[in-house]
Amino acid sequence: MSRPAPTLSTKLFYGFGSVAFGVKDQGFAFLLLLYYNQVLGMPEKWVGLGIMIALIADAFLDPIVGYVSDNLHTRWGRRHPLMYLSAIPVAVSYRFLWSPPEGLSHGELFAYFVGLSILIRGFISLYEVPSSSLVPELTTHYDERTSLLGFRFFFGWCGGLAMAIVAFQVFLQPTADHPVGVLNADGYRQYGLAAAVVMACAILISAIGTHSYIPHLRKPPPKQPFDLRRTFRELGETLANRSFLSLFGAMIFSSMAGGLMAALNIYFNTFFWELTSDQMSVLLLTSFVSATIALALAPRVSAAIGKKAAAVWIALAAIVLGPAPVVLRLLGWFPENHSAGLMPALLVTNLFALTLTIASSIVSSSMIADIVEDSELTTGRRSEGTFFAAMSFVQKTVGGFGIFTSTVLLGVIGFPQGAKPGEVSPDVVRSLGVVYTPMIVALYLVSIAFLALYPISRAKHEENLRRLAESA
Repeated sequence: MSRPAPTLSTKLFYGFGSVAFGVKDQGFAFLLLLYYNQVLGMPEKWVGLGIMIALIADAFLDPIVGYVSDNLHTRWGRRHPLMYLSAIPVAVSYRFLWSPPEGLSHGELFAYFVGLSILIRGFISLYEVPSSSLVPELTTHYDERTSLLGFRFFFGWCGGLAMAIVAFQVFLQPTADHPVGVLNADGYRQYGLAAAVVMACAILISAIGTHSYIPHLRKPPPKQPFDLRRTFRELGETLANRSFLSLFGAMIFSSMAGGLMAALNIYFNTFFWELTSDQMSVLLLTSFVSATIALALAPRVSAAIGKKAAAVWIALAAIVLGPAPVVLRLLGWFPENHSAGLMPALLVTNLFALTLTIASSIVSSSMIADIVEDSELTTGRRSEGTFFAAMSFVQKTVGGFGIFTSTVLLGVIGFPQGAKPGEVSPDVVRSLGVVYTPMIVALYLVSIAFLALYPISRAKHEENLRRLAESA
């Protein structure tokens, strides 16, 4: 049975499922550290340690999910049963993460926090790993893969940001009892319930929308008795691929930088720039424009100069623009807080920097898809789930280390607990920017150096397809 080319509706259904991951990711990035630290009173190092423990525990589940997804035998194929299975557990665990029982001690709250964080991340992996593994199966076309992943990143960013905006505009608004909206505990509970419903709906809509492709997807290898030694040998052979190792190295350092940036973003917005909840929401609105531009930009640049060159040059441009506002403020060349020029300046720089960051991520993810055929030539196995799970593994594990590093950084510079905007020492706020900026730039530069080692070009990919067709 011939494989139909992905239509626009297929891309929309496929990409829409990433709303669930985006909601979870933005919630963990923007809100979780602030909520458990500043609202519930857990020491920041405990929060950072808890996030890292949960990430590492979940990351070890990803390779298992990937291997199971590559070898699962059901009448609904390898991927969709796991996608359907994840929807309700994802929603329930995310709901309770934001509604801890009252009266818990710090130790009890820490255990609750870690346990729920592990559950939500584990359940989202049941969807995310099989879903991302669909890309190499839906199309072998070099540029179509970039387009498919563009829709995935578009919905992931837009869904997560939309939920974050709703949180700031609806649930975390200032009240008489809570003049600083982001410190309103009741708002976080309401946010958790709304986000849980959105996540479950996104997963089910995506799984149902791509269900008709099941007969056209790759079949799993013949069933074999379980052999732990053979399983680890096959995993080792698969992950020894040179192209994979270059992307693996790039992901280590970019994930560390991403975790650090995500955890400190709300601290910069709240204390460095002293923005209100409304201003944070406006700033987030530009991210929709960034995601839309990146959706169009990434496939075009990739088609014009190739995936590796596109990923490297776009990432370099993002490194220049991303930290620019903080650097310029430290030099005294950026508008002052509460001035008329601050928001326009932040809006413009955030728009272009985020566009480049998303576009680079789209192209890099498309490079993972092209490793599948390269590996199949040497191992005789298709291992989509294993490759995407391995990338998810390092992203979560090292990203968790980046988040933990952010809590250490806050402790080193003496950032106070229970702080309010405008009341933190200017020296402490300045130290936040001075320490943060060179760390981010250095981590991303090392990541780009690994990207430059990736060997699969368009010609190499087409040669791999030709050789596989001949052997078939």
